[in-house]
Amino acid sequence: MISVEGLTVEFGGFTLLNDITYVINKKDRIALVGKNGAGKSTMLKIIAGIQQPSSGRVSAPKEMTIGYLPQQMHHDNTRTVMQEAEQAFSHIFKLQDEIEQMNVELSTREDYESDSFHDLIEKVTHANEQLAMMGAANFVADIEKTLAGLGFLRTDFDRLTSEFSGGWRMRIELAKLLLQQPDVLLLDEPTNHLDIESIQWLEQFLATRANAVLLVSHDRAFIDAITTRTIEISLGRIADYRVSYSKYIVLRDERREQQLRAYENQQKQIQETEAFIERFRSKATKAVQVQSRIKQLDKIERVEVDDVDNSSLHLKFPPAPRSGDYPVIAEDLTKRYGEYLVFENANLTIKRGEKVALVGKNGEGKSTLVKCIMDEIDYTGSLKLGHNVKIGYFAQNQAQLLDEEKTVFDTIDYVATGDIRTKVRDILGAFMFGGEASDKKVKVLSGGERSRLAMIRLLLEPVNLLILDEPTNHLDMRSKDVLKEAIKAFDGTVIVVSHDREFLDGLVEKVYEFGNKRVVEHLGGIYDFLEKKKMDSLKELERKTVVQKESSSTDAPKTQNQETRESRKEQSKQIRKIEKEIADRERQISKFEADIKALEEKMAAQTASYDVALFTKHSELKQRLDYEMDKWTELTMELEDLKIS
Repeated sequence: MISVEGLTVEFGGFTLLNDITYVINKKDRIALVGKNGAGKSTMLKIIAGIQQPSSGRVSAPKEMTIGYLPQQMHHDNTRTVMQEAEQAFSHIFKLQDEIEQMNVELSTREDYESDSFHDLIEKVTHANEQLAMMGAANFVADIEKTLAGLGFLRTDFDRLTSEFSGGWRMRIELAKLLLQQPDVLLLDEPTNHLDIESIQWLEQFLATRANAVLLVSHDRAFIDAITTRTIEISLGRIADYRVSYSKYIVLRDERREQQLRAYENQQKQIQETEAFIERFRSKATKAVQVQSRIKQLDKIERVEVDDVDNSSLHLKFPPAPRSGDYPVIAEDLTKRYGEYLVFENANLTIKRGEKVALVGKNGEGKSTLVKCIMDEIDYTGSLKLGHNVKIGYFAQNQAQLLDEEKTVFDTIDYVATGDIRTKVRDILGAFMFGGEASDKKVKVLSGGERSRLAMIRLLLEPVNLLILDEPTNHLDMRSKDVLKEAIKAFDGTVIVVSHDREFLDGLVEKVYEFGNKRVVEHLGGIYDFLEKKKMDSLKELERKTVVQKESSSTDAPKTQNQETRESRKEQSKQIRKIEKEIADRERQISKFEADIKALEEKMAAQTASYDVALFTKHSELKQRLDYEMDKWTELTMELEDLKIS
């Protein structure tokens, strides 16, 4: 579908991407991974057509649609959430306007027998068929389902987008992209502004309903749930494996180990051969053997070992000064913004040395509780900090608050005091800002590099209560692992606000869940909490089913007494009619699937050039198949309801 050929990107004398070639195929689920600053976001921008490479090219069929979600964007503030989401269906509105204009023309003309009049009728008929295939009857329902899946309430649909935070507006952009169902989705850190429930919904959507996906994410659990292919960018090159990220890590290590063994064996052979040549070079009796060994040496095909980027983050929090036994105790804590209740009667007791997570949907009060602890906002109830508590706070927007015109060194030197100023260079080196990197301006840093720079502030003075609000946003896999190990080794108390399940796993021993204006304590790790939530949901579902069954059995005699033979006959007639329609739809679906498969085989056979007509036909068949599938689903649900009633 998309061919990347000889892609090279250079900045000044630095080569970011070097002669990269690969192909994105239909239905590919690709994780694009690598360290911060490796060029992942640059790659997405080039494929999206936003940035041009220094050399090489990206080829795609003309009719192909590409949807791109960047890490940051500008938003329109004049529309409501629903109106903004409806922009995904602008093609439907455009076609509806065209149909309306043609209908107006038909109503004013009287040349009923003319060819042009009949042509116009055919155009209107064709346009209406197109409209039906586009799903014009269902798009509002699709919007509502998608917005709800991403965490919006129905009461949010008519609110202006300007009333929402940047994270929520990013969700609206994500909803628009998903609703457009482009041929290729390019997603740059889509989970950074999502809570755990929304991430799980997005996982399901991308795995079952999306077309090709090229995904940049540092959420290991998320990419493992979705992707089946991994492309890692390292030192300007790529490694491409058709497996999930976790399997790729194993295969990559095995491959490098095999390369090293082969390299070492070859080096041993070369050394022995060179030693023989050197030893007998001057002896005439050994001249033939020496020449033979020299030729043998020249013929050896040298084993190459993949270059590895060994630069890594070194992070260790300073020893924590001893605090009281209970750094944080909250009793009946309640927070309101005017009439709006965030949470009420929250009770928390956090012991010295505990590591706890705050989880829940965005807007339920996690960051608000942190602000209460930081004494940044008013509240009612009781909140006490223990004796000698010194707080180190990392806010999720700190990376965006950095002065973009300052250098990396000046950013840290400005806030450092006392003896620590003599160690600024060492600290920057530990955070991979050594040498010339410390003289870079903040404005040229990637999102992950900015997060690392903001994290350094926590090291400037010893603390015993770390409060980290989404600390892993933008951090690469290795940096997250280093941060996780540093937190585990930290001897103070830690409160983490995060949606990253992999990061929280094995790190926290207690979870506070925010939702429905309450804060609920759960003992155990993050996966214990998620498993319990799943069980509770299943029990609730089971309880409702039992109630429905009991209600049905109670009402059954009454229903049977009232039911007449004619109504039963009418119901049977409806069932037979729907069953026939379902069978017709299934035949159509089978036909379209066979046609699409045959077309895809033709497309796959193309090598030198693309036949645009094939791609156009493929797109039309796909739309018609989607329409038939939607209708089949509606009819099946209607049939089930009829049989139950």
